[in-house]
Amino acid sequence: MNKSKKFYALLITLFITACGVETQTNSYVAPPTDTQAARTLTYATFGVTTDELNRIKTSGTGAWFNDQFAKPQTNHVDYVNQRIAEQRPATGFFRPTDSQFLESFWQQAITGDDQLRQRVTYALSQIFVVSFQNDNLEFMTTGIASYYDMLGAHAFGNFRNLLDDVTTHPMMGIYLSALRNQKAIGARVPDENYAREVMQLFTIGLKTLNIRGEDQGTATYTNVDIQGLAKVFTGWSWGGQKAGETCASITNCPRFLSSINDRSSPSVDPKRDRIPMEMYPIFHEPTAKVFLGLTIPANTPGKESLKLALDKLFNHPNVGPFIGKQLIQRLVTSNPSPEYVQRVALIFNNNGQGVRGDMKEVIKAVIADREALDPTLSSIYDVQNSGKIREPVIRLANWMRAFHISSQSGKYLVTRTDDPLRSLGQSPMRSPSVFNFYRPDYQAPNTNLTASSLVAPEMQITDELSVFGYLDFMRNAIPSVVDARNRLDIRADYSTELALVGNPDALLDHISLLLLQNKMSLNLRKFIKDSMLTTTNNNNKVYQAIFLTMASPEYITQK
Repeated sequence: MNKSKKFYALLITLFITACGVETQTNSYVAPPTDTQAARTLTYATFGVTTDELNRIKTSGTGAWFNDQFAKPQTNHVDYVNQRIAEQRPATGFFRPTDSQFLESFWQQAITGDDQLRQRVTYALSQIFVVSFQNDNLEFMTTGIASYYDMLGAHAFGNFRNLLDDVTTHPMMGIYLSALRNQKAIGARVPDENYAREVMQLFTIGLKTLNIRGEDQGTATYTNVDIQGLAKVFTGWSWGGQKAGETCASITNCPRFLSSINDRSSPSVDPKRDRIPMEMYPIFHEPTAKVFLGLTIPANTPGKESLKLALDKLFNHPNVGPFIGKQLIQRLVTSNPSPEYVQRVALIFNNNGQGVRGDMKEVIKAVIADREALDPTLSSIYDVQNSGKIREPVIRLANWMRAFHISSQSGKYLVTRTDDPLRSLGQSPMRSPSVFNFYRPDYQAPNTNLTASSLVAPEMQITDELSVFGYLDFMRNAIPSVVDARNRLDIRADYSTELALVGNPDALLDHISLLLLQNKMSLNLRKFIKDSMLTTTNNNNKVYQAIFLTMASPEYITQK
């Protein structure tokens, strides 16, 4: 598996230019072909497996969706609490970290049979961002796990309920400074952070859109709208109110004013990091709230003000195309056609039975759209520029699922993979900002994509450094050295591949189906076969075939 710097440089050039290959024509039928099933599972799961391929081919795509919707959710909080209890010493101080959550994330992402929920939850976590990298959340492992579970609970629910629980979750309250936000007193005004981001990032975006997601050239809101909406988010703080408990005054309300690090006060509920924030009327702004053409009258109670405000945002015409396009970008392609966006937005607006925001129907519309299953049907299709860059977390998950990864400890000990030189440059729930690892409208400088007015979000964390890091990481991971600190824990099972190694074409057909939606090009196939001839060791032949596939632009660019 040792490669020369010249070979790596060639791969980097191919990687960053992300050249395309022809896609095959598909149609959404039941039962699907191998290629159709692989394409659906690429979008809808953390990675294609032979078992899941057989399942969707047997049941049909529609039945597979219904089966996935019916599967119960497994909560990360339960695992995190268990691991914290196991690791906490009998005496002395113990501070949990993101490690407990990452163990749970990888375990569920790889082994969970509710793959559709797993994949959609991860996509939602990149839209409704909170992050361990925030200084105040760094050690709030249970809280972050609870927030992620909340996203999972709403993945197949209604967007309006998702918006409500995102807004009142204490992790979001801390992350965007809505927790302990107070009414105007003297020179102090309500904190505007959440009011800005709930519009810009979570609902309506910066520009007015038509149903096709096209910019209509006018701003959706002004600073005055932010100021008016900010008043709605005053008076919310830690949950855990006891029966009959009230605040005597603004200066005597210990639970509302309790600091993030306060764990000993009698007013602190031990589960406050995972129960919804509560309204403390004494801190809520009593004056009228005016924003986006809505006036919430003076002295409207805080909970009612929140309901009216979120209803206003939820029913804004931008939400369907704005959120729909982001889900398409996270799951399918970076530059969907306006017609694709419109089809998804129309389903968001009305699921066919008069219901707005039905996430089940929206997710099906995103993944099973004819343009998703056959990109050549797109009105803006360009073989060189179609698809999306697979982000590093997804690449690792693809490999883990395709090749039957198991954990010797049962704990899936994959620690942070943030380091772009020695690792992947990305870890779940460790975004550097509320804008995620990459913005949905990111355009890479000096590229053909940007010259064509196309976006490539994942290119924001792609450069020479991160490409070298990914290649070296996978070069070590494929022979099952995923984490240097836990080098014996993660193991791949290549027994299926080793049984095919005597027939290189059969082996590459198998790898192509699992990783490339059954569309490995002739050039890549020849390149890998020639490389396999350089060794007589069957294990190394398998390692080379998988590594060179995952290093190729045909894999890096999800088509």
